[in-house]
Amino acid sequence: MTVRPIRLVGDPLLRTRAGEVTEFDRSLERLVADLSETLHDANGAGLAAPQIGVGLRVFVYALSDPDDPERFRYGHLVNPVLAEQSPEQVEDEEGCLSIPGLYYKLPRPYRILARGFDVHGEPVQVEGTERLARCLAHETDHLDGVLFVDRLEGPERKRALREIRELMESGVDVTVKASPHAPLG
Repeated sequence: MTVRPIRLVGDPLLRTRAGEVTEFDRSLERLVADLSETLHDANGAGLAAPQIGVGLRVFVYALSDPDDPERFRYGHLVNPVLAEQSPEQVEDEEGCLSIPGLYYKLPRPYRILARGFDVHGEPVQVEGTERLARCLAHETDHLDGVLFVDRLEGPERKRALREIRELMESGVDVTVKASPHAPLG
């Protein structure tokens, strides 16, 4: 397992739709392990493969249980599809490891059912409410080349774009680093 550099806003890979995983092999196992290690190191809730420079449809998550903050729910999804989303929305602050230090209120579905595969190619589904639902939506957006700020509207969107521009102009390193994982072929 390796902690990988997290790509930051401005990196073109973050705006590119990730490709489907077709090989469930050791390389995918290493990718999931690297994502998990990087997420743990960054103290985040979720991390998608494009955020570490890999254009594949994979993400990991680690969320504390609201009833027991010492307990975490860990997981990953390969080739996820948001199969069901409740019409009920919950507005809460959202941030992103690729846009460090900036948080904005954003509505997301209260409940989401995501389907995909585990690292071995076995079908799995994850049902989440509130924070987990937000994470599933956020990370799936990453796989589609969408950043959470793209979903903001009105004055909040204008403020976010201004703050992101200021962040990028401040000298934040958005250098593209080489990935040890094979590119999508």
